[in-house]
Amino acid sequence: MVVATDDERIAMVARDAGADAVMTGPQETGTDRVAEAARVLLPRPGIVVNLQGDEPLIDPLAVETLVAAMQHGDVEMATLARPLDPGEWERPEVVKVVTDLNGDALYFSRASIPWSRGGGAPSQARAHVGMYGFTAGFLERFATLPRGRLEREEALEQLRVLEHGLRIRVVDTSYRGFGVDTPHDLERARALMASGR
Repeated sequence: MVVATDDERIAMVARDAGADAVMTGPQETGTDRVAEAARVLLPRPGIVVNLQGDEPLIDPLAVETLVAAMQHGDVEMATLARPLDPGEWERPEVVKVVTDLNGDALYFSRASIPWSRGGGAPSQARAHVGMYGFTAGFLERFATLPRGRLEREEALEQLRVLEHGLRIRVVDTSYRGFGVDTPHDLERARALMASGR
């Protein structure tokens, strides 16, 4: 495991915990930071998993599910999705994803997608889990792509891939954690960690 950060304080904590840390420049996104760090790793990795710091409760089985998806020869980038919990469909902090019939992403949004004309969250609505797998070559390509307007509007880096006509495989997971994006999320995460769950 390698921690990619532009903050020496984070690097120091990571090293104290036994992880390697790579200092990066102040990149636009976490994936750009991971791409910068991956360039200096030796030996060069074949697959890179980008697990961002706002997912502190990630289940190792979710990581294994993502890595397994990357083992298919035609998959260059993959991510995870789970069913929405009650009340999440309306929350902009919870990123939603819709996929095509092959399981590739059509769109990610903070908005309530897909919209149900019948009202309420549709049964196929899924929450995006903020973790990505890349082949090393695709990650390097990602870092060269210019940011698009949808990525800027939604503040979702994965939209850069879709805006450039590239594919993201979306794999279902049973992992039921959550991203820590608000003070309420932080308190919830602290309570779960203190309880040992």
